[in-house]
Amino acid sequence: MDASPAPSLDEAALIRAAQKGDQNAFEQLVHVHDRGVLGMATSLLRSSEDACDVYQEAFLRVYKNLHAFRFDCSFRTWLYRIVTNLCLDHLRRRKVRREAPAVAETDDGPRDRMVDVREDRVLGNPQRSLLNRELGARIASVLEGLTARERTVFELRHYQGLRLRAIGEVLGTTEEAAKTCLFRATQKMRLALGDFV
Repeated sequence: MDASPAPSLDEAALIRAAQKGDQNAFEQLVHVHDRGVLGMATSLLRSSEDACDVYQEAFLRVYKNLHAFRFDCSFRTWLYRIVTNLCLDHLRRRKVRREAPAVAETDDGPRDRMVDVREDRVLGNPQRSLLNRELGARIASVLEGLTARERTVFELRHYQGLRLRAIGEVLGTTEEAAKTCLFRATQKMRLALGDFV
């Protein structure tokens, strides 16, 4: 699932048609990549509302700048670079304005807001379910503690399946720099999850 060096012939034709103003071709490009973009934004931002905003902004930027796409990298890499930059900007703004914490103060004392999120699946093994929730909470906590760049590299590799070379291209850096960043993020994750792995 790596970003190829050049777009497929069909995608290249769609891009060229969209660059000439073909709305249908642009809509097809969006359709091909919309799930990946939304999934990546949701994974990085941990908020479906923020992810939808980034999704819309990303495709708006693609629409406005498609004429500048020169085929020196894959369209997916170019698109993911836009999405990643938007997500990183959003994460920086979020840190500045300090998002509402997951724990809210109530009359009965502190309450974890995640407790109020319903689980609709039928759970066959309560102990396994508890371990999965604990692991998920620990992973989310570790991801929050990573730098924005480490988190982005980790998620692009493990949740989006991009190869290090493509991650380097997305972030505008080298494959080696992406590898080093992934190593740091993975080490932090291993340390925090020691008793789970």
